[in-house]
Amino acid sequence: MMDNLARMIDFDDAKQQNDFNKQLKTHYDKKYKTGWYFMNAQPRSCFTSALLDEINEYQESVKSEMESSQQSKYDYLVLASDVDNVFNLGGDLAVFFDLIKKQDRDGLLTYATKCINVLHQNITHLGSELTTIALVQGDALGGGFEAALSSNVLIAERGTKLGLPEVLFNLFPGMGAYSLLSRKVNAPKAEEIILSGKLYSAEELYELGIVDILADKGQGETEVYRYIDAANRKANSYQAIRKVRDICSPVPYQELLDIITIWVESALKLTDKDLRMMERLVMRQTAKNTQ
Repeated sequence: MMDNLARMIDFDDAKQQNDFNKQLKTHYDKKYKTGWYFMNAQPRSCFTSALLDEINEYQESVKSEMESSQQSKYDYLVLASDVDNVFNLGGDLAVFFDLIKKQDRDGLLTYATKCINVLHQNITHLGSELTTIALVQGDALGGGFEAALSSNVLIAERGTKLGLPEVLFNLFPGMGAYSLLSRKVNAPKAEEIILSGKLYSAEELYELGIVDILADKGQGETEVYRYIDAANRKANSYQAIRKVRDICSPVPYQELLDIITIWVESALKLTDKDLRMMERLVMRQTAKNTQ
């Protein structure tokens, strides 16, 4: 096992090294050619418009560095969180509530398009040879679960909760959940997970084959480097399998675009009762940020 596992990076220091903007912190591990980016959205740990813009900007900066360098600078890109016990709580429900109240179709579509833009970049590993990894060390709900699913490798710590609660306010997760889950399991199981609104444990999703690597509590970073070590030792095999997966289970951008169009139309049909439930969930999102 690589010596890095014995001495592990001081991640508290790592997260301080580069404030890419206000809601995203980044760190580059030169030895393992790995970019880390840590979400810390405000005022709620969800996909704010600002966070989405910063993720997109970071992805574009990585792509530029990859394209301008004769030798690949990045082999791995790890999406994680800088918020204790929370990976990401999903879409910005406060924004949804306001836009739906105003019947602002264009506003909803603009937000949803930002979501699928960063999601598709992650699915296609920025159109490059790198591998994307999600490290889930806290709750991943709605769009947070979709973001984790969009990575080539999903690592989750025991005890974390992942799920799609949108059905609670009579909507559905429209930024990739069906596309990604149906390729991980099958369409009937994907629909069961989506329509249940249930929060699943990382252990349950590992048994279903949705979580790729199950880490002990507090050992997520170690498992990331354990995976990198294994992938580097058998790089030809791992890279070939990733390419085969891209061929056998592609997620076309147009598919995501068609689905968010349905999502927007569905959102505009929500009733006052549905919106009251959404408002309660906004308060829960906000409360989690203050815990």
